[in-house]
Order: sequence, then C-alpha cells, then structure tokens
Amino acid sequence: MLAISALSRHVTTPCSKPWDAGAPVAIQPLSDEALLGAIAACDRPSLQTFYSRHRVRVYRYVLRLIGDAAAAEDITSEVFLEVWRHADTFKAKSRVSTWILGVARYKALSALRRRPKEPVDERAANMVADTAEDPEAMAARQEQGMIVRRCLSKLSVIHREVLDLVYYHGKSVKEVAQIVGVRESTVKTRMFYARKHMEAMLAAAGVNRH
Repeated sequence: MLAISALSRHVTTPCSKPWDAGAPVAIQPLSDEALLGAIAACDRPSLQTFYSRHRVRVYRYVLRLIGDAAAAEDITSEVFLEVWRHADTFKAKSRVSTWILGVARYKALSALRRRPKEPVDERAANMVADTAEDPEAMAARQEQGMIVRRCLSKLSVIHREVLDLVYYHGKSVKEVAQIVGVRESTVKTRMFYARKHMEAMLAAAGVNRH
C-alpha cells in the first residue's frame, strides 16, 4: 500500500511549510471538514491525518472498479494529491467522504477507459488491512468475502459501483447519485438489477445471504 511519504514527494505547491515525513504528527479528533479547511491553508500534517483516515477505503473502492492493485495505488495517490491541490473547492454540499469518492471514481473510470478490461484482484482488495478492523474480524470474513467480491467483479461497472458504494461505503441513494452523476431514480434501478444479479450468483456459489 502506498505510503504517505511517497505521496509527500509529489506535493508541490506554493506553500512554504516543510514536511518532515519522519516527524511525529499529533492525531487530533478533527472532523473531515475541519481537516479540509486546514489542508486548504497548506497544513501538511492535516493532509497526513486525512490520508490515514480515508486511504484504505479509497484504495479498495478504486481497486474494485479497475481490478489492478498497482494502478489502484497510483490512482489513490492521485486522489490525495487532488485533495491537497483543490481542498478549497469543497463546498459542503455533500459529506467529505462522498466528495472524495467522487474524485476517486472520476480518476478510476478515466484509467479504466484507457486499458482493456481485467478481472478484479479481489484477493488484494480483501487483504488490505483497515485500521478500523481487528485481525480476528478480518480473518473471519475473508472466506465468504472472497466469494462475494468475486461475484461483484462479474457485474458491469455501473452495477458494481452502486453496490460497492451502498454496502461497502455506507452511502445513501442520494449520495450515490451525487458521486455517480445520475438521478436517484437511476441509482434505484441500477440497485434493483445489481442485487438481482448478485443474488443469483451468490446462490449458485452456495452463499446463504440470510
């Protein structure tokens, strides 16, 4: 997984503050909105905190869309560079997590259009450790999670992304519509068909959803 020190090498702005990647950073319970405000004011430790908070979910989201672990790392880095450069464009019309996934989606789909379709590396997506998850819980879900992700990877991009955003990122229909750029009714229609296809594949794979 890409390190914040690697990201820092590419942060080049008029800000004069040096970033000592080896210096300890005090993690404060700031909201995402507060962190973005600090990032817009060129506060690099705030970018590090923001990166640590969101990097795994952004990476997993991108990986499920494009299916290439190395490319997902590069795109994740690009997403946070975009945050550094354009944090001041966030207008609080949506949650910060919704905004950043919108940025990630744009970059992931742009990369997807530039290369042939490849199967999702679901093992890589499943093995990336989330700091909010303990190892025992992660191990317990891996076997079934691998089957679910394999079925998810067989869906079309438009169906895969709505399920991913709702079930893996906890987004509402309204938020998914904001990220994807379609009407809420369209999201609901895509959800209906995506769930129908997933249920059929999971049943065939012997996964009991209840």
